[in-house]
Parts: sequence; structure tokens; C-alpha cells
Amino acid sequence: MLDFELAELYGVDTAQLKRAVRRNIKRFEGEDFMITLSVAETEDLRSRCQNGTMKIEDSSKGRGYNIKYGSFAFTELGVAMLSSVLRSDTAIEINRNIMRAFVELRRLTQMVNASYQELQHEINDVKAYIEDILRDQNDINEEHSAQLEAISLALASLQTQKRQEKPRRRIGFDAKDDDLI
Repeated sequence: MLDFELAELYGVDTAQLKRAVRRNIKRFEGEDFMITLSVAETEDLRSRCQNGTMKIEDSSKGRGYNIKYGSFAFTELGVAMLSSVLRSDTAIEINRNIMRAFVELRRLTQMVNASYQELQHEINDVKAYIEDILRDQNDINEEHSAQLEAISLALASLQTQKRQEKPRRRIGFDAKDDDLI
């Protein structure tokens, strides 16, 4: 967000906002907080901005028509930091709300982390239970395979013993058995 937009939101003049930033410039070092736009970039943005501080009728008066300095463009971190250096009631309220939001986020993060650990524990329990079931099922399958193999071998040996014990009579007509002639 641009400095003149934030000044309007915080209920302060743009000059007062810029003074507060310059007095506390160490708080805004780095592009992750704020960047300074050139005069040309500022003019281009103000001409496109619907909420600009300069209105068309103001240009005839001369005040604010000529931009001397570039605007500050703030990131979300810069907006949060700005609320801590401004002294308006709105800025103080915004700063309080930001702090409350951070505390709430930390609380929610801890709750989510606890829930995550609980779910992880339950998942590990279910995995162990399923592994036990699969292990038992494999043991049962191995036992059944061994039993079925033993039954097959027993049946095969019974069939061979039965064939060896009693010779089978041949079916059909045999010339040796013909007593009639």
C-alpha cells in the first residue's frame, strides 16, 4: 500500500506518516517492509489511483500539485510496523488488533500441532493394528497351505496303497476265463 492511502486509513496526514517513518527508518529497512518509489512512479500511481490525496479541484490552488518526493510503498510487514510508530488512535487500535491476531494465530497453531500429533499417534496405532492383522493372516495362510499340502500327500499315499493292496479285476471278456468250451 502507498503512504497516502495508509495515511488516510490511519487518520493522519501523509507528511506526518512520512516523518514517523523517517524518524524510525531502522524499523523499515529491507524490501520486505517498504520501498521508496521515484517521483515519476509516484506521479504515475497517483494519476491512476482513485483514492489519491490530490483532487482535480486542488490542482488549481497549487497546493499538493507538484510532487517533490517519491511515495513509500509498504508491504504487509511494513503496514504492521507502521501501526507501531504512528500515534493516532486508529494506528494504536490497529496495532493492538495485529498483536491480538498474532496471539490468536499462535494459539491456533498450537492447537493444530496438538491435533496433528494426536492424529499421527492414531495413524501409527492403526498401522500397527493392520500390520498385526496381516501378519496373523499370513501365518494362517502358511498354516493352511501346510495343512492342505499334508492332506494332499495323505490322499495321494492312500490312493497308492489302495491300488497296491488289491489287484483289480479286468473288465471285459477274457479267453482264459472261458470255461464253457
